[in-house]
Amino acid sequence: MTTPTLSSFAAPREGAQTPSGGLAGTDTFHIAGVELTSRFFLGTASYPSPQILQQAIAASGAQVVTVGLKRQLAAGGGTQNDFFQLIRDSGARLLPNTAGCRSAREAITLSQMARELFGTNWIKLEVVGDEHTLQPDPFELVTAAAELVRDGFEVFPYCTDDLVSCQRLLDAGCRTLMPWGAPIGSGQGLINPYALRTLRARLPGVPLIVDAGIGSPADAVQAMELGYDAVLLNSAVAHARDPVQMARAFKLGIESGRLAYEAGIMAQQDMAVASTPVTGRPFIL
Repeated sequence: MTTPTLSSFAAPREGAQTPSGGLAGTDTFHIAGVELTSRFFLGTASYPSPQILQQAIAASGAQVVTVGLKRQLAAGGGTQNDFFQLIRDSGARLLPNTAGCRSAREAITLSQMARELFGTNWIKLEVVGDEHTLQPDPFELVTAAAELVRDGFEVFPYCTDDLVSCQRLLDAGCRTLMPWGAPIGSGQGLINPYALRTLRARLPGVPLIVDAGIGSPADAVQAMELGYDAVLLNSAVAHARDPVQMARAFKLGIESGRLAYEAGIMAQQDMAVASTPVTGRPFIL
């Protein structure tokens, strides 16, 4: 039985084709010192089959995929190795997560296991504080983040959209934040655009990735139009009638939302403003 190594989950070669088959585009951004051309981070749970997951990753163009270590360890040795071989074959970078952890100590221990298994210091930090909403525990999250940063981890905390909690995570040494759009798996979209807009305005130099609650490509477009750097989702693709087609739809939505943000979205008006003035300017009939 072979244990995955660092080289197994390294980023795609510079100049190589992306998982979607195209060459890297001009829209690049950096996360934890790594240059990416896809702003779509994809989860790997609950797909109808490994083959559909593989096809969905390819259709999404995602260069980073997340996996719950608890889930995969519980799956057993053979299944585990088959699964990670699928991830290696996709060419995507693995972002292990601590889904299912209820305390800082549990999340720290699982993070250390992930680093040993995968040879990566990237960890998506999740510490659940409420069983009904699966809302992150802000206190345990900061405690775990601070210790993991000191231990050399690149921590990607799954957090709420509370500005002060996010600032405390930055104080703890996190360089990227993953605020939720809505409770995980709910598909409700962005339930508090004001809070997300405030985060973007108050933390202009921090990479922000909307994580959880996304239900449709329209939600992803909205997140990108707010100026967020990327979107992470799982259920909206995995539970679709056609996950592969939905992965492609999200890919296009995320790209269009980013283009709209960069182009500059017109300001909303309280009343009608004629788009074609008919007085004071010459025009051709």
